[in-house]
Amino acid sequence: MGLRSRRAEAKFAKACMQAGLDLDPNGQPDLVVDHEAMFARIAAHGWIGLAEAYMAGEWRTQTPVALVKVLSGLIESGYNPRTSSAKADTRFIGGDVPPELVARYAGDGMSSFAGHFSTGVPTTERRSVKSFSPSAGKRGEPANYFVSVTNFSEPLSTEKLDLADAQRRSVGMLLDAAGVHAGSHIAELPSSGGAVAIAAAGRQATVDSLVTDPGTVPGLRERLTLAGVDDSVHINVVQSVQQALARREGRYDAVVSVETLETLPMRLRPTYTAVMDELLTRGGRAVIQTVVATEKLTPVAASSLESLRAYVWPALEYGTKESLRRLVDKHSGLRVIGETHAPEHLALSLGHQRTTFQGQLREAAADGFDAVYRRLWTWQLALREALARLGMLDAVQYTLAHKHRRGVR
Repeated sequence: MGLRSRRAEAKFAKACMQAGLDLDPNGQPDLVVDHEAMFARIAAHGWIGLAEAYMAGEWRTQTPVALVKVLSGLIESGYNPRTSSAKADTRFIGGDVPPELVARYAGDGMSSFAGHFSTGVPTTERRSVKSFSPSAGKRGEPANYFVSVTNFSEPLSTEKLDLADAQRRSVGMLLDAAGVHAGSHIAELPSSGGAVAIAAAGRQATVDSLVTDPGTVPGLRERLTLAGVDDSVHINVVQSVQQALARREGRYDAVVSVETLETLPMRLRPTYTAVMDELLTRGGRAVIQTVVATEKLTPVAASSLESLRAYVWPALEYGTKESLRRLVDKHSGLRVIGETHAPEHLALSLGHQRTTFQGQLREAAADGFDAVYRRLWTWQLALREALARLGMLDAVQYTLAHKHRRGVR
């Protein structure tokens, strides 16, 4: 291990040099190594070890934004220590985060998802895409179909106080795409913390909000009560996608999912889309907001995500925009009819979440999150921000509708 540790140290130093990172302790270093034990961790577990060393306080940066710079530099330089894959949990994993923790970095105090900032200009065009349906080109089903694709331009200068409005804008976009209005019956699969349910109830819709973690129910009920919509929102606790289907009380006019798909085990994603299909009434809409990988995602970046699988989301896997279309075409009677892309908005959202969290570290400590856990959360926000700023991740909203033999209904 001593030899492996020294080799890991040499490779790390070389990567820092290639990335242009300053290590001089007498100047203004981008990072400071306080304990050589970090190199033993890297030698043993690669990117997971680097994250563990950060959580243990064995290395640090002078500022949180410097951590984003360090991670971006290492990824761009091709730094790729041998990293074993974290074993994914095979249970239904909805990516639930303790609501007390979400409150410390969310712009609106309840939402962990990306926002869409008002200064981003949308541009829409219709594109022909290949159908992945097994019956494509047969029985009158077309081999290609059209999708309305909207790209949001990079927003102008923003502040962290703008995050709440951006998150509300994301919710509004989801409900607009789903056609939610007075009298609509909507299923949120699963609950995203309350923002979607509150906004839908504000439109005089009835909401069934599915919750996968019973521990989040008291906080969710409190938010709904304070918003005055508790009579319009029904909370259903489920433990699996299959149970969500079994417990449905009827079909819905709209089904909404916010940044859950990427945290589900791959084997459950076909079932997840099939459940949406079964829950949705004919003529209804399902809308999914998810984070996807772009063509710029490198093997090094993919390896760095093992640190998040090891400690945050065991089944985390960012698919491509094509993989979502393939999933929907092959495993449901739905079809993607619209999608929006906002990669710069994702990067800004994560940056504002990170700075918001840094400003509430004492409050997070008072909530019971120890120093190691707080550094873990800083790490995951910084790593995902780094990947987004490198153009490797994108925030996408997909609109789905039932298809029929001559196209989309």
